[in-house]
Amino acid sequence: MPEIRHNIITREWVIIATERAKRPEQFAKPNVRRAPVERFVATCPLCPGNEDKTPPETYRVPRSSDGGWQVRVVPNKFSALDAKGDLVRKAEGLKRTITGVGIHEVIIETPEHNKTLALLTEAEMELVMATYRQRYNAVTLDSRVAHVTLFKNHGERAGTSLEHPHSQLVGTPIIPPQVRDRMEHALRFYDETGDCIFCATLADELVDDVRIVAQSNDFVAFIPYAALTPFHLWVFPLRHSATFLEATEAEMADLSRLLRKVLRKIYFALDNPDFNLSLRTPPREACGLKYFHWYLSIIPRVTRVAGFEIGSGMFINTALPEQSAEFLRHAPTDPS
Repeated sequence: MPEIRHNIITREWVIIATERAKRPEQFAKPNVRRAPVERFVATCPLCPGNEDKTPPETYRVPRSSDGGWQVRVVPNKFSALDAKGDLVRKAEGLKRTITGVGIHEVIIETPEHNKTLALLTEAEMELVMATYRQRYNAVTLDSRVAHVTLFKNHGERAGTSLEHPHSQLVGTPIIPPQVRDRMEHALRFYDETGDCIFCATLADELVDDVRIVAQSNDFVAFIPYAALTPFHLWVFPLRHSATFLEATEAEMADLSRLLRKVLRKIYFALDNPDFNLSLRTPPREACGLKYFHWYLSIIPRVTRVAGFEIGSGMFINTALPEQSAEFLRHAPTDPS
């Protein structure tokens, strides 16, 4: 019989469709990106040598051998927000408006057009994660920015428009409603129990030990009990820390290695699926909060959202989280 599971952190109910559940390996689908892709594409604005095709860079990690770069950050040419201008709020009756100021950057993860995060070396992955943190820190210092969303879209089904490996960072003048709602819910849980809802969830998952995919010294990757979709993954710090800015350098290095390991499992076990990766963290001023806990979310796009999800706000997951976790736990991290 199907189960309807409750995600205590997001407060979402998810239908685990046991009657329609597929075996984990059935979600692997041939991907057109597995066809050979060139290391350099002359028409790609993000490839080295085409720096004049992007706005002037805001940050780079240089390559000492030849004066090139290893990671590069540029303003998004088609920015959702305007980096110039003042933050102004207006109210006319029931209408509320804020000027669309903010920061929208593209983080070019590698000079190589045909690489993905999963295929980077450990050292290369560390540079990307260090860049994530550097830009997150820099953008949150802008007084007009209330919240920063850092994310990666990999593949067309995940929403990407450029093939070259990149992530994006958007600093908005408001705290998104979903973030605010989760912070308020986490505070209520803390008031009622005295515990961080994220720490409590993590402790529960470690005791159950059936949805854990990988663990390192400082982080745990697991599939939530009420995962929204097949192979939906969370990566939690073991140490309670409210915001991304509170991670130490040692923790960032450890996160780089674990994230690379998990992404390689997904890449080889599910045939390089499209996916979304998001940093879930409250605003900068939340540093030190006892009731919130930052984390990463990875959603492989191996199924499609349809009418029921749109109409009800509930998801139907056709994979058992426990089986998905076991499958990825034993998945290889290399093709051999």
